Amino acid sequence: MNTNDLINALALDDHRPVMPFSSIWLAALGLAILIAIVVFFATLGLRPDFVEAARTPRFLFKFVVTISLAASAFGPARALSRPDGTWRKALPYMAIAPILIVIAVLVELFVLPPDIWSARMIGKNSMVCLTYIPLIGIGPLAIFQLVLRHGAPTRPTLAGAVCGIFAGAIAATLYAAQCTDDSPLFVATWYTIAIAGLAVLGAASANLIARW
Repeated sequence: MNTNDLINALALDDHRPVMPFSSIWLAALGLAILIAIVVFFATLGLRPDFVEAARTPRFLFKFVVTISLAASAFGPARALSRPDGTWRKALPYMAIAPILIVIAVLVELFVLPPDIWSARMIGKNSMVCLTYIPLIGIGPLAIFQLVLRHGAPTRPTLAGAVCGIFAGAIAATLYAAQCTDDSPLFVATWYTIAIAGLAVLGAASANLIARW
């Protein structure tokens, strides 16, 4: 190859379309959800009374909380993967889901007699929750960490933590379809602990994977 051919080849390579970073995030989200669905149905599946439970507000409210958390975490996760400050505007939206669950817990405490608060909080599936939300969420977290590596986060620890919350919210949304504990007290306790575990894992691993 002579010099002119090399110059032409480099010029053509420079004009090849590059996938926008927003499209990479959307592709990663689709793959993460697909992986989570496969793991969920391979290990748990829907609860036996899913159709009947879907008619109750307490069951549906779990999805309101987990989906709102996932939706509100997507923006900050994407923003934190780039070296700019747009994440500061997106991060406060992640307070929506915690506010919703706090309101629900207060209503639950007001409606239920105090002697059954503890039973509702402990539930029947606490260990299952702590096992399967991380199990379902570990694949999505790995996908999001690879996207962080592809980007240029200036705050890898925070970015990894938000990606862990994002992955945990996706996992919790699926797990909620199997969990027979519908009390907001249970959701506020065990779902939070399970998602927090993924957040800690995401924060720790991002320092190794996404640092640049």
